[in-house]
Amino acid sequence: MEVLFIDQTIREGMQYQGVMFNYDERKKILEYQDELGVDVTQAGYPPAHSSESDIVARLNENAQTNNFQLRIAGHCRARLEDVKWILSTGIKDFHLHSGINKAMLNKLTLDQVYEDLDKTVRAIREGTKECIIKVSLLDIGRTEMDLLKKCAVYLAKNLKVDILALPDTSGIMSPNSFTEKIKIIAEFIDKTKTRIAVHCHNDLCMASANTLLGIQAGASVVEATALGIGERNGLADIFIVGKFLKELGYSFNLDVDNVDLFREYYEYVSGLVYQKIGYNLLNRNTPFFGDALEVHVAGTHAIGDYGVAKKERFRLNVLCGKNLVRKALEKCGIDFDEENLQKIVDVVKAKSVEFNRSLDTDEVKEIVENV
Repeated sequence: MEVLFIDQTIREGMQYQGVMFNYDERKKILEYQDELGVDVTQAGYPPAHSSESDIVARLNENAQTNNFQLRIAGHCRARLEDVKWILSTGIKDFHLHSGINKAMLNKLTLDQVYEDLDKTVRAIREGTKECIIKVSLLDIGRTEMDLLKKCAVYLAKNLKVDILALPDTSGIMSPNSFTEKIKIIAEFIDKTKTRIAVHCHNDLCMASANTLLGIQAGASVVEATALGIGERNGLADIFIVGKFLKELGYSFNLDVDNVDLFREYYEYVSGLVYQKIGYNLLNRNTPFFGDALEVHVAGTHAIGDYGVAKKERFRLNVLCGKNLVRKALEKCGIDFDEENLQKIVDVVKAKSVEFNRSLDTDEVKEIVENV
């Protein structure tokens, strides 16, 4: 089964530090997503306001006019009053969320919860042909396993929803605990047509790892965003997850080989965020796309070739060795005598200790000339 990618950059991005996207900005984001092979985009949250409903409807119309391959989805609570808003937009992908925990069950019985879900799902199917329904159970990090299994089985076997999302909404789960829960649920709903989606928050910097391992544990739908943008500390990074899944042999539509277009997409999203709240998401330490990947101090780290930094840079200090100094001199076009290389290294180390910093290119060139 191919892995499905749901890009939540728009909806989760609007929950990142106060960012908002207007119609034109969302339209541009969708163009990038469609060209990159994203399967589904969460275009907004229609019940939040009439403007949201209008934008989602316009985005769906634009996608149809331009023959986009990606599907447009709307996000809402698993309630009839919310679903009516999505029905009014004309889209066919309904992404619902429902809180399943002890606090909720203090107000309602599990049978009442099931009844509400049944009414909501039935209303969608009666109102839309060829619809796709995803239900997220919030959230698996704080929900008892027995309750989680009961709800998962009901959604998959009784309501036959298309996608069951199991999110680590609180961002508190480690890869091993997240993997274990996904594996158990996958086994419980085996032989149904319901696919499992993983949606991981990055509060403890585990989002991309948890998402990757969730797929290996039995899920087949990735929910992620550009640059991991999202509520609080964000979500999994859609490019990073896709890149590793491809290296593991999974098949999907997302074109992770189109690095240039992905960088353009990321630069656009980062630019919007900077324009609105003054934060640069795409920076030196950004995985794969950041320039820090090509800044070398120790020789053993300068032998790889990962990322898309445009230029290798060297910071020669007391930790450098012959191999790194040789490579730095060659890359910088500084002529040297191989027989004097160790002397050059010794002086570089001594000078860096004296100055308590790395040496710049002119200082290294002067050392070579003097030696």
